[in-house]
Amino acid sequence: MSSKYRIKQLKVKIMKEVKLTDWQSKRDLRFTDVKTDAPKKISHEQIADYNHNGFISGLAIFSETEARDHLDFFDTLMQENNQNGNDGYAINGYQTACKDLWDICTNSRILDTVEDIIGPDIICWGTHFFCKMPYDTKHVPWHQDASYWPLTPSNTVTAWLAIDDVDEENSAMCFIPGTHRLGHLDWKTSNEDAVLSREITQIDSYGKPFSNNLKAGQISLHADMLAHGSSPNTSARRRCGLTIRYAPPTVVPLTNWGKNAIICRGEDPSGNWTDNPRPESNSLDPNHLNNIFGEDMGQGLGK
Repeated sequence: MSSKYRIKQLKVKIMKEVKLTDWQSKRDLRFTDVKTDAPKKISHEQIADYNHNGFISGLAIFSETEARDHLDFFDTLMQENNQNGNDGYAINGYQTACKDLWDICTNSRILDTVEDIIGPDIICWGTHFFCKMPYDTKHVPWHQDASYWPLTPSNTVTAWLAIDDVDEENSAMCFIPGTHRLGHLDWKTSNEDAVLSREITQIDSYGKPFSNNLKAGQISLHADMLAHGSSPNTSARRRCGLTIRYAPPTVVPLTNWGKNAIICRGEDPSGNWTDNPRPESNSLDPNHLNNIFGEDMGQGLGK
């Protein structure tokens, strides 16, 4: 099965799921200001920026040596991924199947920054590598993450870890500051060259984009209702980043999305999230998500 066909099939499954379910009407997509009296890692000014703009960029987490280790790990995953006939966007939801990915998600330095945003009880419920190869014609259309997710209330923060150096030249992700406070924005179905199934309309009316330039080993944090996207990579440089989705246990999965989670810190008194243990190896079993969620949910998880 070709990569292009897989993407088209995935879009059909996602749109079919949206039409057949009613969880959209049950979600609270309002942004709630972060209030942290004694932050561990980020400053009060950065928290104010997060509340106002919807993101924090350029947080140094990993050393150059650690960043190279992450690069080697991802390159090994990509080799297996390519052998399975998949493209650079297919490594999605493997945090409970790959031990090295589990270790990144539970890294205390990342968790300290996330705790300053969502509090001491931290659930990692999803991950996704977004890898734009040189001269990749696909774009990630302007979107709000939470519009795809059967979760309520809207309180997931995404840590975007740079695997490669990313900048305007190789299609860094861009944010539209402040859009996280505008509620659910109008969207339309995206075209075949898009990685996702829908895109926000009239995006130019919401302000000037901010290019999320990062060095390998740095992260950004962004709110789940912030409009963001990225253009095709017209350069000769690869652009890979790992998205890690964190939420407090007060966020409720309205379907069975809690099954692929890790309780990274604190506890889950709600019992809605499965605490998956550290896996013993790095596996890219193509049936991993389908085994957990069933075929439709497995195909659609993450976006």
